[in-house]
Amino acid sequence: MEILENALRRIGGLDEEAMRAASARQDRLTKPRGSLGVLEDIAVRIAGITGDPRPSPGTKTVIVMAADHGVTSEGVSLYPPEVTGQMVANLLAGGAAINVLARHAGAEVRVVDVGVAVPLEGEGLISRKIMAGTANMAAGPAMSCEAAVAALEVGIEVAEAEIARGVRLLATGDMGIGNTTAASAITACITGLDAVEVTGRGTGMDDEGLERKAAVVRRALEVNSPDPADALDVLSRVGGLEIAGIAGVLLAAAAARRPVLVDGFISAAGALIAAGLHPGAADFMLASHLSVERGHAAILERLGLHPIIRANMRLGEGTGAALAFFLVEASLKILAEMATFEEAGVSGPE
Repeated sequence: MEILENALRRIGGLDEEAMRAASARQDRLTKPRGSLGVLEDIAVRIAGITGDPRPSPGTKTVIVMAADHGVTSEGVSLYPPEVTGQMVANLLAGGAAINVLARHAGAEVRVVDVGVAVPLEGEGLISRKIMAGTANMAAGPAMSCEAAVAALEVGIEVAEAEIARGVRLLATGDMGIGNTTAASAITACITGLDAVEVTGRGTGMDDEGLERKAAVVRRALEVNSPDPADALDVLSRVGGLEIAGIAGVLLAAAAARRPVLVDGFISAAGALIAAGLHPGAADFMLASHLSVERGHAAILERLGLHPIIRANMRLGEGTGAALAFFLVEASLKILAEMATFEEAGVSGPE
């Protein structure tokens, strides 16, 4: 608990002075004011996060948290649970979508086993297994409070290690069969929306499967009665180990004043938990994209985050965040490298 409490204590607020300076420079660049839209917004936000009015791009890492879910026994996924471990092997071999997109973006991928059901090994694997997957949340708590805290602290420590070696921009990713069910339960509990409103097709469930999945989410909430005002209680009762790890990454990034790209629905569920543990944590997050999963938009609205990309994606793994790296870096280069009216000798607006 000490690692978590230390991270929470270190989270401050955005640097308003740096944001004002960045915004003022944006307004003097050789373009109509506001004409670059979200690129301007991103740069100003990152100035506030870092405290640097002209932040520069740097090394990038996608942290992929992997874990299994006992709720898969309820038939909530088209894929068997063993796919989690198989996909981790694929990630380590460089063959998953996030590997391709991260290479394209010049980013590294860190794969963390925080709770995969089977033993795993492989070059590059960060093995921090808390337990061999969660229990079936439709029948009782997914995990103990102690396990949830331990998984949060894994995320904090992994992110802190990346930050210590000089990483400037972080992103979150996930791997875990059944995790959209856990994310839906977290979302329904904290937002107060009905399970049907926040439960999506995940791996591609048909209408019958979707109804069954929403019923499982509703039953999990009824069985466990998590307190929506207590993020740790919600996480332990209906969450997942990889969602906890993601929340830990987000808290560590906020504590270290590093911008962090939140990927899709699963990562956003981790963001809900992080913001529940410290409301200021959301100020340090950037939403990479809007997933087609039903609950994602509700989370972003709750956190006051605006998606950078809308591309009908729902894969997870950090794929949306890897794509958003390009726009984030472009926004910082515009702020730092584009000439002002004065520098270019161009007449500005009167």
